[in-house]
Amino acid sequence: MLHLTRTTSDNPDFRQLVQLLDQDLQVRDGAEHTFYAQFNKVDTIRHAIVAYQGEEPIGCGAFKEFAEELVEIKRMFVLPTWRGQGIAAAVLTELESWARELGYRGCVLETGKKQPEAIRLYEKSGYHYIPNYGQYIGVENSVCLQKDLGLAVAARS
Repeated sequence: MLHLTRTTSDNPDFRQLVQLLDQDLQVRDGAEHTFYAQFNKVDTIRHAIVAYQGEEPIGCGAFKEFAEELVEIKRMFVLPTWRGQGIAAAVLTELESWARELGYRGCVLETGKKQPEAIRLYEKSGYHYIPNYGQYIGVENSVCLQKDLGLAVAARS
């Protein structure tokens, strides 16, 4: 049975999954990986999710504050053997719920054109395309998306 745990980037299971994500992205992005890696440090992430099947960590995701009312979704990953079973969607939904609980009104994210399955996930989850932001402006491989979470119900703490 799938179980989602809210945690931080200090969680060893989260860190292990992020290492596997980075290995996957190194293959997909090739020479561009170094550029992206500098923006994906996990040392101080306070909001991370680890998905477990039984005791096995099988997926993860995180967010960090992007602007006053927006979070940036980061480090989404599911082990290859568990893909296609709705785990990434469950992690993303939990991240969005957590952000909403903390008073955020929306999410932004960047993914790469070489991650078509990620793009499909975000499209199906209600994200829409926006101009590339920040460090991704002018980066050909980058795709940026945003989703409105609706009216926030709680103040951030």
